[in-house]
Amino acid sequence: MTPLHAVLFDCDGVIVDSEIASFQLFIEDLAAHGFPLTLEEFERDYIGGTVEGVGDKVRARGGNLPADWAENFYVKLYDMLRQGVPLIAGVEGVFDRLDQAGIPYAVGSNGSLEKMDITLGARGLLPRFRAVLSGQAIGKPKPAPDLYLACAAACGAAPEHCVVIEDSAAGAKAALAAGMRCFGYAEHGPDTPTARAVAALGVPLFSRMEDLPGLLGL
Repeated sequence: MTPLHAVLFDCDGVIVDSEIASFQLFIEDLAAHGFPLTLEEFERDYIGGTVEGVGDKVRARGGNLPADWAENFYVKLYDMLRQGVPLIAGVEGVFDRLDQAGIPYAVGSNGSLEKMDITLGARGLLPRFRAVLSGQAIGKPKPAPDLYLACAAACGAAPEHCVVIEDSAAGAKAALAAGMRCFGYAEHGPDTPTARAVAALGVPLFSRMEDLPGLLGL
């Protein structure tokens, strides 16, 4: 097995259990703008990018969103997140195991730095990470590999010695394009549209964070 020098985590749906609430907010907001979607449709076609990317896809499919839609949606999203969201069960135990093994870890998310400051900062987690980087902030969101390459550099690790933990096809594509191994976290099992899209890339899935240290060889 290739030596493990760093582990790189997505944020929403991998560290912070915020995705279902966020998806529901998207669905409610888009329906109010005359663009109804089911949860399955949203998961299949719209996740893994940025809020701006969601707006672009909706407009490309005939949706009529105002020019400031993304800006206004961020306000609603951040207000919701400030109410508090739980961590993914078992993820802090994974961090503890990595600390014990002396392996650095970082976060690479398409979400904004402000969003991660709300979700991770409120939990006091930010000091644990070697870096917390945003694809929006660097101008190269997933599925481009740049974000995870920057995370690896922050950890002082070569890409081939990194493992990425993702829950979206866009994120998994970014990891693979960066030359990194990837595991797909499928909290709700392998049969959701998101999990199927990740598995279709040849990325192995797991559904319990407690199992991740074993997958990493810790």
